Amino acid sequence: MTFSSFVLPGIMWRRLFTTILGSSSRESLIDDLPIHGRAIKQCRTLENYISRLTEYRSVAPSTPTVIPTLPTSSNILHVSIERYQDVSTDSFAQHIIATTADRRLHRLKAEAPFELLESKSHTNESPILSCSVLTDNYLLSTSMSGQLLLLDLEKGVALEERRDHQKYVVKVATLEDEEGFWVATAGWDAKVFVYRLRLSPEHTSPSLGPPVATLAIPTNPEDVLFVQHPDAEEPVLIVSRRDSTSLYYYSLPTKPVPESISDVTNTLQLLGTQNLAPHSNAWISFSPSCLALCPKDPALLAVATSAVPHMKLIIVRLLCPSPSEASGAAAAPANQAEQTQATLATQDREDVAIVSNTSTLAPQTPYSTPQVCWRPDGTGVWVNGDDGVLRGVEAKTGKIMATLRGGHVVGSKIRTIWCGWVHVNGRREERLVSGGFDRRLIVWEAVDQTDRNASV
Repeated sequence: MTFSSFVLPGIMWRRLFTTILGSSSRESLIDDLPIHGRAIKQCRTLENYISRLTEYRSVAPSTPTVIPTLPTSSNILHVSIERYQDVSTDSFAQHIIATTADRRLHRLKAEAPFELLESKSHTNESPILSCSVLTDNYLLSTSMSGQLLLLDLEKGVALEERRDHQKYVVKVATLEDEEGFWVATAGWDAKVFVYRLRLSPEHTSPSLGPPVATLAIPTNPEDVLFVQHPDAEEPVLIVSRRDSTSLYYYSLPTKPVPESISDVTNTLQLLGTQNLAPHSNAWISFSPSCLALCPKDPALLAVATSAVPHMKLIIVRLLCPSPSEASGAAAAPANQAEQTQATLATQDREDVAIVSNTSTLAPQTPYSTPQVCWRPDGTGVWVNGDDGVLRGVEAKTGKIMATLRGGHVVGSKIRTIWCGWVHVNGRREERLVSGGFDRRLIVWEAVDQTDRNASV
């Protein structure tokens, strides 16, 4: 039943919502109801309005804690919270992984007082730009020298080193399957390498080996991301690159692992593209700089772009091309009119896939590193900025619902962010971690669970 056509006085809306919600725990929602119908008119149904009110009040991290236990003061380049397995005690814990411009790799406890567990200064020959943890015990890291390093976290030793890239390796992405891991690296030598790391009983110590496939592209890659094809149930690699508004979908190779880099003959096959600005002209106004997959919906992608002077955030549904589309099995247009009609149909399909397209008001320059990460419940995302402020954006509407200040120095660049669940004292809590060029590593938490001022 639709209630949007009803116009009721404020007191009647109050009684109606009290009857429907019924729980005294939501009395705070009732107090915030508008006494006029302006907000009601934005929703087609009363049920939708209630769900929006509840979603807006989802408690988000808002209180900053500067971690004082880092042994050195240097720019923060990467941060994340990863699960770690202590083999000696067969127990699991969550640790903060942070890298700094002085080439150090730090590992700290994820709970206050954030005890420093180790700080390595000679694992990589240059600053580490990206990390990924495998099976709770192994760490893949990429650096500014083009180095890819596989590290055993328990023993603290390097297991393997690859130097296939010639310049910065800005991102490493992984995907686990029943045979091991797919690993992809993106470098500023305009190349993408894909590796096959196998974990099986006969492979007690994991090994990368030479890449199983390579990809040379016209401009530098910005980000790489593995996803599962919704129909074929096969992994697909998404690549974004500079000076292009499109996402590029590639299938992964099936040939055996080569013995050396000179034996690599596989080139990633392009399945198709998805334009994030389907109806724009030929002028490229942004590049998809950072890709983040929704934790609750594997077909929903958040994209932080390089648009200036303020970051543009795009939340879009993935349009993974089918193998038949990639192989050209579909009949080609017979004439120019059919070609134009097919192009317009593709543009309309890409336009419909965009859930929201909004300016985050986060200032940035062509030299910035846009970052985006999802809240673990999938209701919104966090983005960084060059003004020392973190912004929370609601996924469905694209509205800015939170601005976190007071942690980073005003006007400083926030370089890296991570958000997810952390187990604290037997309960699960949402944590947001950020690091920047003010040399601060900050953990944001929702201390007061009744606080609704910083909800996304």
